[in-house]
Amino acid sequence: MGAVDATGVAVSYIQSIFWEFGSGVVVPETGVLWQNRGASFTLHDGPNQLGPGRLPFHTLNPALAKLNDGSVLTYGTMGGEGQPQTQSAVFTRNVMYGQDLQEAITAPRWLLGKTWGEDTTTLKLENRFDPALIEQLKSAGHTVEVVGPYEDMMGHAGGIRLKPNGVMEGATDPRADGAVAAL
Repeated sequence: MGAVDATGVAVSYIQSIFWEFGSGVVVPETGVLWQNRGASFTLHDGPNQLGPGRLPFHTLNPALAKLNDGSVLTYGTMGGEGQPQTQSAVFTRNVMYGQDLQEAITAPRWLLGKTWGEDTTTLKLENRFDPALIEQLKSAGHTVEVVGPYEDMMGHAGGIRLKPNGVMEGATDPRADGAVAAL
Protein backbone atom coordinates (compact mmCIF):
# COMPACT_ATOMS: atom_id res chain seq x y z
CA MET A 1 0.00 0.00 0.00
CA GLY A 2 1.23 3.47 -0.75
CA ALA A 3 -0.14 6.81 0.36
CA VAL A 4 0.65 10.43 -0.41
CA ASP A 5 -1.00 13.30 1.45
CA ALA A 6 -1.82 16.82 0.25
CA THR A 7 1.53 18.12 1.50
CA GLY A 8 3.54 15.51 -0.43
CA VAL A 9 4.39 13.20 2.46
CA ALA A 10 4.69 9.73 0.90
CA VAL A 11 4.63 6.31 2.56
CA SER A 12 5.18 2.80 1.21
CA TYR A 13 3.75 0.09 3.45
CA ILE A 14 3.38 -3.68 3.28
CA GLN A 15 1.30 -5.56 5.86
CA SER A 16 1.80 -9.31 6.07
CA ILE A 17 0.66 -12.10 8.34
CA PHE A 18 3.08 -14.57 6.65
CA TRP A 19 1.73 -17.63 4.90
CA GLU A 20 -1.94 -17.99 4.16
CA PHE A 21 -3.24 -17.87 7.73
CA GLY A 22 -0.36 -16.38 9.67
CA SER A 23 0.04 -18.07 13.03
CA GLY A 24 -3.45 -19.58 12.87
CA VAL A 25 -4.23 -17.80 16.15
CA VAL A 26 -7.17 -15.38 16.22
CA VAL A 27 -7.55 -12.88 19.07
CA PRO A 28 -10.84 -13.79 20.77
CA GLU A 29 -13.81 -11.51 20.06
CA THR A 30 -11.84 -9.45 17.51
CA GLY A 31 -11.28 -11.64 14.47
CA VAL A 32 -7.70 -10.33 14.31
CA LEU A 33 -5.32 -12.98 12.98
CA TRP A 34 -1.81 -12.93 14.45
CA GLN A 35 1.14 -12.84 12.08
CA ASN A 36 3.73 -15.59 11.90
CA ARG A 37 6.99 -13.82 10.93
CA GLY A 38 8.64 -15.50 13.92
CA ALA A 39 8.53 -18.77 11.95
CA SER A 40 11.66 -17.52 10.19
CA PHE A 41 13.73 -17.80 13.37
CA THR A 42 15.99 -20.80 13.89
CA LEU A 43 17.95 -22.20 16.82
CA HIS A 44 20.92 -22.82 14.51
CA ASP A 45 23.81 -20.39 13.97
CA GLY A 46 23.16 -17.80 11.29
CA PRO A 47 21.38 -14.54 10.52
CA ASN A 48 17.96 -15.81 11.64
CA GLN A 49 19.15 -17.30 14.93
CA LEU A 50 16.67 -16.63 17.75
CA GLY A 51 17.98 -14.12 20.29
CA PRO A 52 17.10 -11.02 22.30
CA GLY A 53 16.31 -7.95 20.17
CA ARG A 54 16.62 -9.92 16.94
CA LEU A 55 14.32 -9.71 13.93
CA PRO A 56 14.33 -12.44 11.27
CA PHE A 57 15.24 -11.64 7.68
CA HIS A 58 12.16 -11.69 5.46
CA THR A 59 11.04 -10.70 1.99
CA LEU A 60 9.02 -7.60 2.86
CA ASN A 61 10.49 -4.62 1.04
CA PRO A 62 8.23 -1.58 0.67
CA ALA A 63 9.95 0.83 -1.69
CA LEU A 64 10.09 4.60 -2.04
CA ALA A 65 12.30 6.53 -4.45
CA LYS A 66 12.99 10.24 -4.71
CA LEU A 67 13.85 10.75 -8.36
CA ASN A 68 16.15 13.25 -10.06
CA ASP A 69 13.20 15.01 -11.74
CA GLY A 70 11.70 15.79 -8.30
CA SER A 71 9.12 13.00 -8.43
CA VAL A 72 8.53 10.66 -5.53
CA LEU A 73 7.57 7.06 -6.32
CA THR A 74 6.06 4.88 -3.62
CA TYR A 75 5.52 1.30 -4.73
CA GLY A 76 5.40 -2.24 -3.45
CA THR A 77 4.17 -5.77 -3.89
CA MET A 78 3.64 -9.00 -2.02
CA GLY A 79 4.86 -12.25 -3.49
CA GLY A 80 7.66 -13.98 -1.57
CA GLU A 81 10.80 -14.51 -3.63
CA GLY A 82 9.25 -12.58 -6.51
CA GLN A 83 9.05 -9.29 -4.57
CA PRO A 84 12.49 -7.90 -5.47
CA GLN A 85 12.01 -9.03 -9.07
CA THR A 86 8.68 -7.24 -9.37
CA GLN A 87 10.05 -4.18 -7.56
CA SER A 88 12.91 -3.89 -10.03
CA ALA A 89 10.61 -4.47 -13.02
CA VAL A 90 8.14 -1.77 -11.95
CA PHE A 91 10.91 0.73 -11.17
CA THR A 92 12.84 0.05 -14.39
CA ARG A 93 9.79 0.18 -16.62
CA ASN A 94 8.43 3.38 -15.07
CA VAL A 95 11.56 5.36 -14.23
CA MET A 96 14.12 4.21 -16.77
CA TYR A 97 11.90 3.37 -19.77
CA GLY A 98 9.12 5.93 -19.25
CA GLN A 99 6.13 3.58 -19.14
CA ASP A 100 3.28 5.09 -17.20
CA LEU A 101 2.85 3.46 -13.81
CA GLN A 102 -0.20 1.38 -14.77
CA GLU A 103 1.56 -0.01 -17.85
CA ALA A 104 4.64 -0.83 -15.76
CA ILE A 105 2.55 -2.79 -13.24
CA THR A 106 0.32 -4.51 -15.82
CA ALA A 107 3.16 -5.65 -18.12
CA PRO A 108 4.06 -9.37 -18.17
CA ARG A 109 6.09 -10.62 -15.22
CA TRP A 110 8.57 -13.32 -14.46
CA LEU A 111 9.49 -15.09 -11.25
CA LEU A 112 12.72 -17.01 -10.77
CA GLY A 113 12.39 -19.03 -7.58
CA LYS A 114 9.86 -20.71 -5.35
CA THR A 115 6.26 -19.69 -4.90
CA TRP A 116 3.87 -20.60 -2.08
CA GLY A 117 3.64 -24.35 -1.66
CA GLU A 118 5.99 -25.11 -4.58
CA ASP A 119 9.42 -26.69 -4.37
CA THR A 120 10.59 -25.81 -7.87
CA THR A 121 12.82 -22.87 -8.65
CA THR A 122 11.92 -22.69 -12.33
CA LEU A 123 11.80 -19.47 -14.31
CA LYS A 124 8.07 -18.77 -14.43
CA LEU A 125 6.95 -16.47 -17.25
CA GLU A 126 3.47 -15.11 -17.87
CA ASN A 127 2.32 -16.25 -21.29
CA ARG A 128 2.09 -12.68 -22.59
CA PHE A 129 5.85 -12.61 -23.19
CA ASP A 130 6.96 -12.92 -26.82
CA PRO A 131 7.21 -16.65 -27.65
CA ALA A 132 10.60 -15.99 -29.29
CA LEU A 133 11.92 -14.65 -25.96
CA ILE A 134 10.62 -17.72 -24.15
CA GLU A 135 12.43 -19.96 -26.66
CA GLN A 136 15.66 -17.96 -26.30
CA LEU A 137 15.54 -18.40 -22.53
CA LYS A 138 15.01 -22.15 -22.91
CA SER A 139 17.88 -22.32 -25.41
CA ALA A 140 20.09 -20.51 -22.90
CA GLY A 141 19.51 -23.37 -20.45
CA HIS A 142 16.73 -22.01 -18.25
CA THR A 143 14.06 -24.38 -17.00
CA VAL A 144 11.06 -22.34 -18.09
CA GLU A 145 7.49 -22.75 -16.89
CA VAL A 146 4.94 -20.74 -18.87
CA VAL A 147 1.96 -19.74 -16.72
CA GLY A 148 -1.28 -17.83 -17.35
CA PRO A 149 -1.52 -14.19 -18.43
CA TYR A 150 -2.10 -12.53 -15.02
CA GLU A 151 -0.92 -14.89 -12.31
CA ASP A 152 -1.50 -14.30 -8.60
CA MET A 153 1.92 -15.86 -7.89
CA MET A 154 3.54 -12.83 -9.56
CA GLY A 155 2.49 -10.60 -6.68
CA HIS A 156 0.05 -7.75 -6.29
CA ALA A 157 1.88 -4.52 -7.09
CA GLY A 158 0.70 -0.97 -6.61
CA GLY A 159 2.18 2.46 -6.65
CA ILE A 160 1.79 6.22 -6.60
CA ARG A 161 4.05 8.68 -8.35
CA LEU A 162 3.88 12.26 -7.10
CA LYS A 163 5.19 14.55 -9.82
CA PRO A 164 6.89 17.90 -9.15
CA ASN A 165 3.81 19.78 -10.46
CA GLY A 166 1.64 18.09 -7.79
CA VAL A 167 -0.06 15.62 -10.15
CA MET A 168 -0.35 12.12 -8.68
CA GLU A 169 -0.35 9.03 -10.85
CA GLY A 170 -1.65 5.87 -9.18
CA ALA A 171 -1.79 2.28 -10.37
CA THR A 172 -2.92 -1.08 -9.08
CA ASP A 173 -2.35 -4.64 -10.23
CA PRO A 174 -4.87 -6.43 -12.47
CA ARG A 175 -3.64 -9.63 -10.79
CA ALA A 176 -5.46 -8.65 -7.57
CA ASP A 177 -8.40 -6.72 -6.18
CA GLY A 178 -6.55 -3.50 -5.32
CA ALA A 179 -7.74 0.04 -5.95
CA VAL A 180 -6.46 3.57 -6.37
CA ALA A 181 -8.38 6.26 -4.53
CA ALA A 182 -8.06 10.01 -4.04
CA LEU A 183 -9.86 12.51 -1.83
